[in-house]
Amino acid sequence: MSGGIRRVGVVGGGQMGAGIAEVCARAGLDTTVCEVDAMAARAARERVTASLDRAVRRGKLEEPAARDALARLTFTGSLEDLADRQLVVEAVVENPGAKTEVFAALDKVVDDPEAVLATNTSSLPVMRLGMATGRADRVVGLHFFNPVPVLPLVEVVTSLHTSSRTATVVRDFAAEVLGKTVIHSRDRAGFVVNALLIPYLLSAVRMAESGFATASDIDSGMELGCAHPMGPLKLADLIGLDTVASIAESLYDEFRDPLHAPPPLLQRMVEAGLLGRKTGRGFHTYDQD
Repeated sequence: MSGGIRRVGVVGGGQMGAGIAEVCARAGLDTTVCEVDAMAARAARERVTASLDRAVRRGKLEEPAARDALARLTFTGSLEDLADRQLVVEAVVENPGAKTEVFAALDKVVDDPEAVLATNTSSLPVMRLGMATGRADRVVGLHFFNPVPVLPLVEVVTSLHTSSRTATVVRDFAAEVLGKTVIHSRDRAGFVVNALLIPYLLSAVRMAESGFATASDIDSGMELGCAHPMGPLKLADLIGLDTVASIAESLYDEFRDPLHAPPPLLQRMVEAGLLGRKTGRGFHTYDQD
């Protein structure tokens, strides 16, 4: 069926949702992006358009291909416009209540009982979201990485209810249609990548918090001493400090390991709205232009 998926919906047009919509449209798929209202839908369109324009300027995409991709995209403020979708990917804020509400609504809106409902959650239990629907066997984790058009990896996460057929359809879709490299994870907090990554990022936050080293020195140490392409605090800024804190909380809730608990500095920065690149300031300062 993966080759048969031609109509994709994306709920949420923020950084991740816009990226997912872009790669789907560039793969030739009829893609509808749903936001909370018409104004947010326009902002999502501008976000995708800007990304396509950057790809053209950098020689990563031909201008006619960018125009064709944009023509395949529809932006809406109404969830009902996803009724005919064969695959819907939820990419709203990393909040259990918000995501559960979306899945309960999609279960009523999406007509095809064989349609797959996927979540781009970084750490929340897929089974919890599936149980908000009457089709838990068709619910799966489809976790992309930021920036979605650039990074090649996708994690496919199956819950205890996800059918093997659903897992196969989604894996083949991500690999064969979108051209991504797929790894599989069981349904546990953090999945594969974030279960390894987040404790590392939190260690860097604690080191900066204690005054042991500056943010710049911590990042330079890992970039130049360990050949990492980006230091841990720059990476946390890129991911979004609110997202890092949310994933840390999910890991701590599940495993109760103190190393997973968000450090006070991280929590204060989130409360202050210092979220990293997307707000212009986190552990480093960024030019929003």
